[in-house]
Amino acid sequence: MSQDTLIIKFGGTSVGSVEAMGKAVQIISRLSREWPHLVVVTSALSGITDLLLREANRAAKTGEASHLEAAEAELRTRHQSIAEALLPDDLRAPVMEEIQQLIGNFSQLSRAIAVLGEATPRALDAIASLGERMSVRLLSAACRAQGLATHAIEASQLILTDDRFQNAHPDFTATTGRARAVLWPLLQAGRIPVVTGFIGATPQGVVTTLGRGGSDYSAAILGAVLPAQEVWIYTDVDGVMTADPRLVPEARTLAEISYRELSELAYYGAKVVHPKTVRPVIEAGIGLRICNTFNPDHPGTRVVPERVETNGQALRAVTAIRGQRLVTIEGRGMLGVPGVAARAFGAVASTGTSVPFITQASSEQSICFSIPSTAHEEVIRALQQAFTLELNRGDIDRVWASEEIAIITVVGQGMRETPGVAGKIFSALGNENINVWAIAHGSSDVSISLVVAQEDTERAVRAIHRLIVDHGAA
Repeated sequence: MSQDTLIIKFGGTSVGSVEAMGKAVQIISRLSREWPHLVVVTSALSGITDLLLREANRAAKTGEASHLEAAEAELRTRHQSIAEALLPDDLRAPVMEEIQQLIGNFSQLSRAIAVLGEATPRALDAIASLGERMSVRLLSAACRAQGLATHAIEASQLILTDDRFQNAHPDFTATTGRARAVLWPLLQAGRIPVVTGFIGATPQGVVTTLGRGGSDYSAAILGAVLPAQEVWIYTDVDGVMTADPRLVPEARTLAEISYRELSELAYYGAKVVHPKTVRPVIEAGIGLRICNTFNPDHPGTRVVPERVETNGQALRAVTAIRGQRLVTIEGRGMLGVPGVAARAFGAVASTGTSVPFITQASSEQSICFSIPSTAHEEVIRALQQAFTLELNRGDIDRVWASEEIAIITVVGQGMRETPGVAGKIFSALGNENINVWAIAHGSSDVSISLVVAQEDTERAVRAIHRLIVDHGAA
């Protein structure tokens, strides 16, 4: 199956309007003529998942449901406008009836949450999944309106996961059997499965989600288990770029990037692909490409296992994560005391907070790491509780959080063999009078991460991007 199967995934902006979904249908139609077997994965319409979760959490917080009517109307209008433009009457009526039933499910679940005053992770997954469940019906019908033999499938029938709601982990062995049993007969019959991204289900059939942005991950999972020959991610930019074009207008598309470079960029804020996407693709040894729905003739970015020749291009791209704070644990009594780091990160883990950046002084008198700004108060409380004894007797002087910062990450596989790269980066920042608060280099030999004040983010990214241009990234 792998040599003739393509998985394509459309993000929210690629299906979020009449124009966007129309272009997606054109791409599906063209690729269906070029590939013997095609599987389509779709996100919810842009903004829909945010709307669903916002209103559910609002119901839990206020205990009221009066605001839900406006949300229901918006859900109906967004999908109805696309249906009226792209579907004939005989397809539009049954599709909108099914979408209206899903909107009704949203209303019922949200009203129950309002009564209980609590939105559990399981309930939030049930609500968050509704966006994809609506869009898959709309996209499949839009394809059928153009004569394509599509079949809408909810991924809860294909991807089996654990019960870690809101960030479920797939069982690849079970998913392989289920996905092949459902998808292979359709593909062999000449049908085009159109599958919901983002969602799965426990073995008991309870809907789960794979984490925000998880539709990319869904495509990678299905690509790995079928297996497919290629996975193409369609988004609203021309592939992976040297920087965020909103910060650096002169940023340009990279024709090729290695898996490791892409992993670093995805983890550290580049929103082209979900960070989890890369691993299943690497392990399955299948191709990955990032494409633009709105510029389908552009070749996009090809992702390769390793770039053997770097051609002197030590620096490839720069990205930034904003809205972080640095947490520091410091004290002379920490010197030589085993287990401090383990206890610290255990306390952070107890709050469910991710730590993207860690550094420690060689004297062992301080540990510094970043966390999302929204979690800093909860994390500080957890750390103070974990180190109550040490704080009381002065072994630890204080546990504190900085003002908001940004993590700037520079990526390039050629950095390892190029002397003086780090010096050039810090000189470029120094020339802009940008102070570097912390540095992490060594955990990956394809990236350097550094921390700057949040207000310096744009200037830092632009200064480093000038170095990338000088090194000829393309």
